Amino acid sequence: MCGIAGIFTASKEQVIDSQTLVNMAAIMHHRGPDSYGYCNPADMGIGMSHARLSIIDLDENRGRQPFWLHGGQTMCVHNGEFYDYQRLRTDLLARGKPFTSKSDSEVLPALYECFGMDETLAKLRGEFAFALYDEHEDCLYLVRDRFGIKPLYWTQTEDSLVFGSEVKVILAHPDVQAELDSEGLFHQLIQVMVPGTTAFKGIQQVEPGHMLKVTRSKGKLQIETSKYWDVEFPAIGEREAHPDEYYIEGVRRELLDAVQLRLNADVPVGCYLSGGIDSCAILGLASGYAQYPLKAFTISFDNVDYDEAEIATEMAESVEADQEILKLNAELLYNNFARTIWHTERTIYNTLAVAKLMMSQQVRHVNYKVVLTGEGSDELFAGYPAFRKDMFLHGMEGLDADQAKEWRKSLETSNELFKGAMLPKDEYTSEYLDKVIGFTPSCLQPWLGCSEHARKLIHPAHRENIQNYEPGAAIAKKLDPSLLANRHPLDKAQYVWIKTMLEGQILTWGGDRVDMANSMEARPPFLDHKLAEFAVTIPPQMRIKGSKEKYVLREAMKGVLPQTLYEREKFAFMAPPAHTDIAKWKKLKSLLEEYANREKVEAAGLLDADYLESLIAKQESDDTPVSDKVQIDAILNHALGVMLLHHYFVARDVPKYAYDQAQSLGWVV
Repeated sequence: MCGIAGIFTASKEQVIDSQTLVNMAAIMHHRGPDSYGYCNPADMGIGMSHARLSIIDLDENRGRQPFWLHGGQTMCVHNGEFYDYQRLRTDLLARGKPFTSKSDSEVLPALYECFGMDETLAKLRGEFAFALYDEHEDCLYLVRDRFGIKPLYWTQTEDSLVFGSEVKVILAHPDVQAELDSEGLFHQLIQVMVPGTTAFKGIQQVEPGHMLKVTRSKGKLQIETSKYWDVEFPAIGEREAHPDEYYIEGVRRELLDAVQLRLNADVPVGCYLSGGIDSCAILGLASGYAQYPLKAFTISFDNVDYDEAEIATEMAESVEADQEILKLNAELLYNNFARTIWHTERTIYNTLAVAKLMMSQQVRHVNYKVVLTGEGSDELFAGYPAFRKDMFLHGMEGLDADQAKEWRKSLETSNELFKGAMLPKDEYTSEYLDKVIGFTPSCLQPWLGCSEHARKLIHPAHRENIQNYEPGAAIAKKLDPSLLANRHPLDKAQYVWIKTMLEGQILTWGGDRVDMANSMEARPPFLDHKLAEFAVTIPPQMRIKGSKEKYVLREAMKGVLPQTLYEREKFAFMAPPAHTDIAKWKKLKSLLEEYANREKVEAAGLLDADYLESLIAKQESDDTPVSDKVQIDAILNHALGVMLLHHYFVARDVPKYAYDQAQSLGWVV
């Protein structure tokens, strides 16, 4: 895992400043503190830089990027991991392609030169974002992995395209200025993002499974976007009929293969471990394959309603893992809130993002760089309570009265703590989503349901700009209707979550950004595309069987998990909200007073100070229902996040530590 950056100009004669490329690498030193490099040949109009975190081939000189190899045809920078690269490398050597390192990254230019981009992408397996320039075609490719595990941002200036692994990298270019636009601001306050967008005007993301091809024509840049992969659930009636054991054995086989591939590294590999079956399954499989005690890292909260450490410990003991438990309280969570926003570059609804950042810091403290994680399991095997709700409401035709009663009861009693956040407090319907999907997925309802709060909280000038804006319509336009038509309702709900909340939340502020804040690589085996392509063939009734979610995964892991974990109902992993603890509320309120006081709010022109103060007063009132407090807690976190985005990126009050480490490494900033 690393950080990449670059500039592609409309004219080959335009000079690309070396210092700018160095600055772009330096501002993301946290992504790759082991070394950096840049390349900007004269009269080519292309420059790239790279910050390296060495995991495969630790030799500093051999693995240095950008790669400018093979007679000068291609230049490339890569962030992420290509698994099974040894097999690819062996095949390429047989075809006469030379290599200068043992790095997995170097297979990329060799594959491209042998097979072209389309076939190269079909051969790549892993999590990655890369830029590749082809001198012969004079074009630049920007490519992001299938699920969006690794980030890749881009924008256009008057005469160039600028790209990087983080927004702050792009803002290091002197011609790019930070501005929160009205729609981006609105989506920060309701949590759910429109795929491909950011909070910042003109700065976009390469969408998961997509590729940008940028060419020069008559002094201008032409940008062509194409999709090379997507999650494709079979249409109704097209699933092949197989016995249950076929699916159970298939999940076991594909997941074990994904885990084994991700244990390959030239540094020690550990595992994140919560009390859920996802991370427990990964630890169990990895422990069996490694045949030596693995390091397991667990977050513990100071609220028993949200803490899973005891269950995680049971799993760690069952495989004799060496468990590290990080105990988090109000002091640690809220003292690191602002630092977390610097890294996420978007708002967060819950301090789980802070907890994950603190956990990655602990991983590095004990000299680990790589962990396996459980992200992606709920997406593939329907683990979230919102999926169960949509299954019951839209996909359970033919239930008899007793079955319907059992389902309704389970929906009413499950995950009560999360209503207003991960579950809707009230029903919300978007006519635009209904038109494309057939219903408004329950996973989006909690956030779209915050729209009225957001409209009142946004500054009047921005409110005027979004007067006729409908967030559901913007999201609906980004969904592929051909992959929703004639699909089972559970398939639709999972597809929508994968295209929105997985990439925009779980893999962003719950994944890459808080992991790489501490130069730590997270590898999610569940998001192996080979496993995903098998998982979509599993019938809905085997993903949710009766009222039991992730049934097929439970059965596949039955011998790996302790009995209590095998039988345990899904519990959404979330940090305790501030309203649950007076100490946490005092810390959140002090942050609001520091960064979102009336003077700063009015000066920034992003939020309505009166409405923000009314929300704070409502949160402090004993008359406010708990479900309202859950929702308001999320909105206040978003409001604080908006002001921190302004503080760091618009007002350019960059934290000192962001520069100190880069300078200590000898990088010029």
